Amino acid sequence: MAKDNKVRMPSSMAGITQYFEGDKSKITITPTQVMIIIAIVSVIILLLHAFY
Repeated sequence: MAKDNKVRMPSSMAGITQYFEGDKSKITITPTQVMIIIAIVSVIILLLHAFY
């Protein structure tokens, strides 16, 4: 019969990635700001299509 050749990894290294909250970006964008930027870019694109 075949032997049980399973590879066992330590529980701390079993593919689990930890992300720490200590890393903070200097630039923060709120969802409202993203929606406003999208609306502005959309209006600019529509104006470019209308006049060119």
